[in-house]
Amino acid sequence: MIVGIDLGTTNSLVGVYDSGFVTLIADEAGERLTPSVVHYPAEGEVLVGRTAVRMRTLAPKRTVYSAKRFIGGRVGEEEGRFDYPVVGQPGNPVRFRIGDVMVSPEEVSAQVLRKLKMDAERALGRPVEKAVVTVPAYFNDAQRNATKKAGELAGLEVVRILNEPTAAALAYGLDRLQDRARVAVYDLGGGTFDISILELNQGVFQVLATNGDTRLGGDDIDAALVEYLAEQSGVTAREERERRLADPSVRARLREAAVDAKHRLSEAEQVDVSLPFLEGSQSQVFVITRELLEKLARPILERTRIRCARALADAGLRADELQEVVLVGGSTRMPVVRALVAEMFGRTPNTTQNPDEAVANGATLQAAILDGALREVVLLDVTPLSLGIETFGGLMNVIVPRNTTIPFKAGEMFTNAVAGQRSMLIRVLQGEREKADDNWELGRFEIPFEPLPKGQARVGVQFEIDANGILKVLARDMNTGSEKVVEMASAVDVSDEAVEKMLEDSLEHAFEDMNARIYTEARLKAEEMLPSVEKALALVGDRLSAENIHAIRSAMEDVRVAMHSNAAQQLKKAAAILDDCTQVLATLLVESAMDAVSQNAGGVGQ
Repeated sequence: MIVGIDLGTTNSLVGVYDSGFVTLIADEAGERLTPSVVHYPAEGEVLVGRTAVRMRTLAPKRTVYSAKRFIGGRVGEEEGRFDYPVVGQPGNPVRFRIGDVMVSPEEVSAQVLRKLKMDAERALGRPVEKAVVTVPAYFNDAQRNATKKAGELAGLEVVRILNEPTAAALAYGLDRLQDRARVAVYDLGGGTFDISILELNQGVFQVLATNGDTRLGGDDIDAALVEYLAEQSGVTAREERERRLADPSVRARLREAAVDAKHRLSEAEQVDVSLPFLEGSQSQVFVITRELLEKLARPILERTRIRCARALADAGLRADELQEVVLVGGSTRMPVVRALVAEMFGRTPNTTQNPDEAVANGATLQAAILDGALREVVLLDVTPLSLGIETFGGLMNVIVPRNTTIPFKAGEMFTNAVAGQRSMLIRVLQGEREKADDNWELGRFEIPFEPLPKGQARVGVQFEIDANGILKVLARDMNTGSEKVVEMASAVDVSDEAVEKMLEDSLEHAFEDMNARIYTEARLKAEEMLPSVEKALALVGDRLSAENIHAIRSAMEDVRVAMHSNAAQQLKKAAAILDDCTQVLATLLVESAMDAVSQNAGGVGQ
């Protein structure tokens, strides 16, 4: 039997498909949601879930939460204040110091997965060895591989890493919509945000576009409320407030109160917050209103607006061309989130599913499909190595990950990298290395299109593997509909020795390969961002303050310097700072474009 697991930042769930129904398994206390919190005591057994949550205020330095924000990441990539020590050299994998022991995010996640596995085995009365595990669509290869490793550490064979938006779409029953239906999945969890635009085609969801932020979620709203509570608890001087927040016990108490208030304010207009004996004999009681919470949350939530606009633009769609907008993630319970989504997409979002459970339900449905319990699926083989194409910069873009069950169909959208480009070379690759030239080439062909400005041509590339392992690659010019289909050799019939050698090489060169990818992607992003920012400044720069313009110009110069340094992390950090600096600028651009559309529409109506 294969179970479905939603490994979440804040909470995790496990489900099983039985007798025609999805059942989310409850723990011994009857709770389906398992907090993704792990407490490492100085002596005794590790605590996971609600028992660990209770230790967060008593022993904050030994209690790890939101580990998903770190999984597959490196030191220097994560920002924020956590109650437990995050250690390591910049550019190296993240570790948590628990007493004298170092623990990785994968090991923390494995503890959560192990508890879910035990709960499932207790409820089912049989061993559980296989699982479908979900990840944000915006997770990169390192984060996906780290999630899979966590499953292995927990004693689970992860038979499929499933994108959370696809899982949510399955849970909402969107696979029963008519073909060519387009759906937006707005997924705001505790630590990550995803916006995905999906299209249904012959029962298969194809991701037309995805965007998001792996470091944006309800945790950030909690942090803003913690800052406010620190101010309200009698601390006015910034130095004193920082001293108080630097105390893990005080910060943990404030965070616990903030999370509780946030949850209650989804239903109530105001709540009382009590902080007895916060420091010594000092106690505080005051009122938090929903209006205040929404004022604190709104700037954080506004960061999702530009991500949604970019995803729609990448998919070549307007908001009114969507058939559904669905909400996923516990943070979407907040009325301000639902109002913002309705405002952005011009329609009331679909809230028929429990947002905390939708992804787990979808993962369980996918597990049932793979297990043959839900519908007839031919499970003859898997892809032994990843399949993809070469993208600009000489990197391999994986479209079909290794160990994907066949038959299978998947695709992505690509654009022209150079203005005036007349065709795109589709170089089909197989392997596990980051650089295209380090993988095997299965074939190549060109798809012509009209010369257009950079990023305006859209080519959809689809990989289809039949039950015999024969790979067909389709490339379609989305502007004209013209397409080319090429049949490749078997993507499955590869000798064990060759597969083993490729996997060994990928492990041996993993660090240098990843550095090369990080630098190349950061350089390409920087080369695209700099002229775009210059153009945006020319268009709406007069609406910015001198301080904002100075910050943007300074960040642009830092990016230019980093581009010549050949240091991947330095360039990535500089580009991220520039991206943050230009959020206001990007919002102004979107507003300006909307104003222009409204004016044109008004002129036509007259």
